Amino acid sequence: MSENYTNPLRTAVLGVTGYSGAELVRLLLDHPRLAAHSPLLLGRSGSETVALTSIHPQLSGLPNADSLSVVPFDLKLLVDEKIDILFLATPHEQSREDVPAAVAAGLRVIDLSGAWRLHNDANRAVYKLHDADPALAAQLQTEAVYGSPELHGEQIKTARLIANPGCYATSIILALAPLVRANVIDLDYGIIADAKSGVSGAGKAPTPTTHFMYAADNLSAYAVFGHRHTGELLEQLHLDASQIQFTPHLLPIPRGILSTIYVRLAQPGSILNIQSLYDEFYANAPLVRIRRSPALPQIQHVVRTAFCDLGFQLSPDGKRLVIISCLDNLLKGAASQAVENMNLMAGFSQSEGLR
Repeated sequence: MSENYTNPLRTAVLGVTGYSGAELVRLLLDHPRLAAHSPLLLGRSGSETVALTSIHPQLSGLPNADSLSVVPFDLKLLVDEKIDILFLATPHEQSREDVPAAVAAGLRVIDLSGAWRLHNDANRAVYKLHDADPALAAQLQTEAVYGSPELHGEQIKTARLIANPGCYATSIILALAPLVRANVIDLDYGIIADAKSGVSGAGKAPTPTTHFMYAADNLSAYAVFGHRHTGELLEQLHLDASQIQFTPHLLPIPRGILSTIYVRLAQPGSILNIQSLYDEFYANAPLVRIRRSPALPQIQHVVRTAFCDLGFQLSPDGKRLVIISCLDNLLKGAASQAVENMNLMAGFSQSEGLR
């Protein structure tokens, strides 16, 4: 069972300057269960204390936002403040470094980076992580729970360490999980996952391919055969690399992901049967919305919401299936999914504070 906190839940966020960090703080400030204690906001060790609204003026007016400051990270401060759950919205290397000490201090951790998502060493190698204590890191890796509430809700409730899924991975895994679990896909034929994301998915730091002059009026593929979310697809869907091709693209919009996934069915299917697979699989998933075929989701339907929308169309011969998955990469692909995980860990309703 999830831990039932007898006192109001105390949270902290390390890494609030980025897009996902800002969305996470916004959700926590407005969460009805956290009204008694605003989150403790942390920057890097040795950094200066700064007002939250000087970093994110858009948060001004939210409960306590105008009086909150971002203070330097100090593990002792977290312990003294009796923090229950620590969110990490930090680079992968920093999360890998900070988690062992935080867990040892009795904190439960929800990490939004890719540092703890992958259990297979070969898949994790894409992050080029270094562990000061490899044995301790390996032990923590075995207990890290992949933070997809729809797939691992029961494990999330009692976990000490949650690895929040990647945004692309969330969109594709949620689209495919019901079909893979039902064993209706011809995996020998292979799966094509064509995914497109708004520019915020690349993070706040500008790069040559994300500045306005490159991204505007453009559409480009990148990381073909090498995107770091591929390992999540393989591990969570129990596929091998020969069974799925994932290609990401950069859309000239601020936020949102649309994934178009092509599969061949092992046996001819029907719209009714496919619809039933999705409806049954997500019957208790409050933040996954299933469209009625032939209706298909669009990015504009999900942007700035915590939902993932799924829809499909089946070929007239019943053999070829196209699934469309849409979500907001900063919310269901990051911050709001992290809050879903917090809700489960604390014994709250999964969608509390997110609708």
